[in-house]
Amino acid sequence: MVKEHMLDFALSEFLSGDSGGGSADKYVINQQVYSQGDQAEAIFYVQSGRIKVSVLSAQGKAAVVAILGEGDFLGEACLGAQLTRTATVIAITECCITRVEKSIFARALHDEPVFSDRFVAHLLGRSIRIEEDLVDQLFNSSERRLARALLLLANYGRDTPPEPVLARISQETLAEMIGTTRSRVSFFMNKFRRLGFISYDGTVEVHPSLLTAVLCNQSRVDDIPN
Repeated sequence: MVKEHMLDFALSEFLSGDSGGGSADKYVINQQVYSQGDQAEAIFYVQSGRIKVSVLSAQGKAAVVAILGEGDFLGEACLGAQLTRTATVIAITECCITRVEKSIFARALHDEPVFSDRFVAHLLGRSIRIEEDLVDQLFNSSERRLARALLLLANYGRDTPPEPVLARISQETLAEMIGTTRSRVSFFMNKFRRLGFISYDGTVEVHPSLLTAVLCNQSRVDDIPN
């Protein structure tokens, strides 16, 4: 028999912080959600907005490892053996983010099948994305990596409709995401704009033609003349 409290479980209320399971907070641009080295004691859920996940090496080299947005979880590694944060998370737009203590989150996973199914789907999606990112970094040119990053940021290929107009994501951030220099990103962005793949004036608008260029074997992004 299904437990009565499982029938009463409201996933949207839990993730929004309205059910008492967590607390929702507003973040402004450039506000830190947590920092590399902080104690890992909670999981976060992005209700709205976008955040940047970055890491800093012992040698002082920084890299952006992910841009996450609405519907994404972060900090879930604390459910395992992670005791301190291995990355810094900063809001790059205005955000609303729910914070749920690890013990409450773990209990909900154990007791609520609806929530457990949602979280497992998130973990599988994240695992697939990390594998795709690794293949992209190892085998594709920086130009093609930039094209893929822009498409992902615009939600092409996700279940939700594309959002072709991106928030103000700097060229420095894009360079850190794809492992190249800002000058190369600037060069490729100008090339994409000239070819009609994007338009930008502060914000970036990603056109469907960029997706076509990436997917079409006869017209690969990195085969198009400069």
